[in-house]
Amino acid sequence: MAIVNDEQVMKVLRQYNPWWRVPSAIREESKPQKRVAYYEALKMLTHKSIRRFVVLSGMRRVGKTTILYQIIEHLIDEGVNPKNILYVTFDNPILKLIHAEHVLAIYEAMYPLEGIRYIFFDEVQYTENWELWIKVIYDSRKDIRLIATGSASPVLEKGTADSGTGRWSVLKIPTMSFYEYCRLLNLDVPILPDDLRLSELADKSLAYLGDLMDQFAPLQNHFNRYLTIGGFPELVLSDDDAYAQRMLREDVVDKVIKRDVLSLFNIRSPLLMEKLFLYLCMNGTEIFNATTAAKELENTSVATVESYIKALEMSNLIYLAKPMDVGSKGALKGKPKIFIADAAICNAVLMIDDVLSDESELGAMVETTVYKHMLSFYQGSPAQLGYFRKARDNQKEVDVVAELPRQKILCEVKYRNNSHIPATDAIVELCQDQTTNVTNAFLITKRLDDFGITRHETAIPILRVPAIAFLYMLGKAEALGHSGKL
Repeated sequence: MAIVNDEQVMKVLRQYNPWWRVPSAIREESKPQKRVAYYEALKMLTHKSIRRFVVLSGMRRVGKTTILYQIIEHLIDEGVNPKNILYVTFDNPILKLIHAEHVLAIYEAMYPLEGIRYIFFDEVQYTENWELWIKVIYDSRKDIRLIATGSASPVLEKGTADSGTGRWSVLKIPTMSFYEYCRLLNLDVPILPDDLRLSELADKSLAYLGDLMDQFAPLQNHFNRYLTIGGFPELVLSDDDAYAQRMLREDVVDKVIKRDVLSLFNIRSPLLMEKLFLYLCMNGTEIFNATTAAKELENTSVATVESYIKALEMSNLIYLAKPMDVGSKGALKGKPKIFIADAAICNAVLMIDDVLSDESELGAMVETTVYKHMLSFYQGSPAQLGYFRKARDNQKEVDVVAELPRQKILCEVKYRNNSHIPATDAIVELCQDQTTNVTNAFLITKRLDDFGITRHETAIPILRVPAIAFLYMLGKAEALGHSGKL
């Protein structure tokens, strides 16, 4: 006897697909503000000549489900028969008990219609062998277009490189950029030319830059809130920041670590995983040494620490930034820097009350935010992202390095009242050396009056840009489709 019968599944499907009965019901689930990923996913799903499935990967609460609802609303508005659209979340306890192909078979028995079917599978990691099933569907059913989401999956990367090749693309969904944050709240934002690039600011006059930075002054309090609350859409819209931080801790961190990671990655010690994540939050933006971490975490094995780090990365809770050469043979090798996926997560986990007045903590939060924005901006491009640190001089570092075939971009974060850096600083030395092939260098500052070319005599000018302007312009450029062209 089956644990779940077809009638039960039908009931669940009707609940999740109210547009089958009332097409306008989708408007109750959709949201008007659309993120960059929405346009990318929609383009792939509806492309007329290239058939491609899409997998949206991102942590909980980043808005993956909202993107699905927005695409469903678009399809219905374009005249697609609502009964040709199926939405399923495998986070549902009943649907977890059956295979994806069984769900599809029940749905098609309910509505044996002709035409293209649009399938939306939410939290697909909870259905067994999902990647193999999607492969079969892609190869055998030309009438199906499919988007799946996953907040954590041990097979996402493997599936993409193996069975997913030529069949589906993975779009990483980070938390909202600062630009998306401003749009979501309908804030009065700076009036900037759409074609204005960060790389062009080095050629602008001080008067032009001054007028530009003045436009960001009304957003300063919002920028501070963005750093502490993060880019989670539902929490951004909350009018209770303290409660929002609690929800961030409970819904994003605790559920992922205590449920998703444990069930999907065969974690033997839940307590050790919690301690490791706390360790990462306390040592954010620092170079990670698995051996050191293993000794400090109850003397566990290095192999265990490394496997748990991989699980956290695949759960979209952390980013691993690898060391990169910048025309130097003396670059540090092997050890990554670990960034928490959103700076606000650290604040929520550590419960720091005065984070905005703590220069050290604030600097780490901005560095994390810069890396997240750069990673999102260059998604889909051939860019390599990481950091630079000299092996011989452990203090000489560049926080973020982006390397493309014809570009090499350096970003150093000095989010403090005095952003002065000496001539011996790593970014200065690298910009003086023409063999490094650096094309752009940015010093990310705190104050809105801290802008312009530094006084160092370098082959490549180092441009001071306030963090609020740098991140806003980067997010806007991504939203306008300028990704990969700084």
